[in-house]
Amino acid sequence: MSRLFTQLRRDALQIWQAGVEAVRPERLVPQWLRVEGRTLLCGTAALGCGDWDSQPGAAVPLDAIRRIVVVGGGKAAAGMAEVVEAVLGPELMAEKQLAGWVNVPSGTGCQPVLQHIHLHPARPAGVNEPTPEGVAGSEEILRLVESLGPDDLCLCLISGGGSALMPAPAKGITLADKLAVTRHLSAAGANIEQLNTVRKQLSRIKGGGLLRACRAGRLVSLIISDVLGDRLDLIASGPTVPDRSTPSEALEVLERFGAREAGISPAVFDFLKHAEFSRRVHAAQVPGVDTGAKRIVVGQVANLSHVINLVIGNNATAVAAAAEKARRLGYSVDAASMTQSEGPAEEIGRQLAESALKMRDAAGPTCLISGGEPVVKLVEPSRRGLGGRNQQLTLAALLRLAEDGAGNIALLSAGTDGEDGPTDAAGAFLDADVIKASRRANLDPADYLARNDAYHFFAPLEALIHTGPTHTNVCDLRVIVVNRGDDNLP
Repeated sequence: MSRLFTQLRRDALQIWQAGVEAVRPERLVPQWLRVEGRTLLCGTAALGCGDWDSQPGAAVPLDAIRRIVVVGGGKAAAGMAEVVEAVLGPELMAEKQLAGWVNVPSGTGCQPVLQHIHLHPARPAGVNEPTPEGVAGSEEILRLVESLGPDDLCLCLISGGGSALMPAPAKGITLADKLAVTRHLSAAGANIEQLNTVRKQLSRIKGGGLLRACRAGRLVSLIISDVLGDRLDLIASGPTVPDRSTPSEALEVLERFGAREAGISPAVFDFLKHAEFSRRVHAAQVPGVDTGAKRIVVGQVANLSHVINLVIGNNATAVAAAAEKARRLGYSVDAASMTQSEGPAEEIGRQLAESALKMRDAAGPTCLISGGEPVVKLVEPSRRGLGGRNQQLTLAALLRLAEDGAGNIALLSAGTDGEDGPTDAAGAFLDADVIKASRRANLDPADYLARNDAYHFFAPLEALIHTGPTHTNVCDLRVIVVNRGDDNLP
């Protein structure tokens, strides 16, 4: 079976898009939340079984609920909130005095018009950093959950990007302090575990802060995970689960990445040292809640008699859907979703290029799909260009394949949120035509790679992937499609 280069490229893009479609809120939320008679079914209960005490699900008797309040934040939160209103319906929303406040990115296309849940623009589109608007929204979320009582239900909607969208600096820490820490660690190549370990310790809403503030009798969190392995204390920095990291661990991360030498405010270090001292003297661990790699965690915390956190979609969901699409297109498929943070994007790109070369020896069209999230260590600003981790990964793969020419190969890497670093692209792709065009344009991939300038390498070749915000986020999705090596394609 032979396929033209253009067909390989189209197939790769279709396969990637199928993965993204599978993790959209309108696909996921109805599978995990539904109303049946006078009962709200959550988690496995929505699939036909489960109760608060013995199963990772909830059958909530609506007659026992006075109010329902919806809070949260993330790139998928607007779509999640829209589906929640649709699931509950007008009569139930009125009966339960539905109210809500959800922090979302602004300027990301048409936002749904909701009846009861307020969508708060907490940061500009494409700027994945905390803002004063985000702080104001987080204060409103905390105020709202503190107003609840034992007969109330709190639904929390969490998705990737929630850390930046729900900032609430701890007392003594300014927003500028947190922004400087985030920028430094990101540029230095810290992974999401390291970054969120620090974020949690400097926040009043992260690291279980929302959970501690909530006075509702029941709390159900619906979570679309952008953390490999689905550690609940890391997704959006874990606002609804107890924090298992410590201030001393945050200090270790800052020291490892040279934060003190980079000019991070001494107030950050002083705060963490004092917090660590207080923890050792006064803090007591909360028993009975496992925030490890389990997909669903149920626990009891403080005054909350019932708490449930449900991961309703993740990178593995997208990878599985992409693999199914590839099979329908006639490919033999190998697929994997990473369960922990990856290494440098350049290293992952070279590995994928090597895999593509080996795949050409297989009989018939083959496809490799992988999900993950590599890191990029940025060069100094005076040399730095423009790009993101997916573009950097693809450029590293192109550099490895340049001499070969990438015949019968198409490779792409893109973020499922439609954003890749500080750019308007989701990622980039390569095939033989892209490599030939780069040679005609006298573009040196090694030079662009060394300067973190993959965007300006791929842009004139029309090899960037532009989707706009997808309104979901489950890390990155990479697709390789190849023909058998003896096909003579034009």
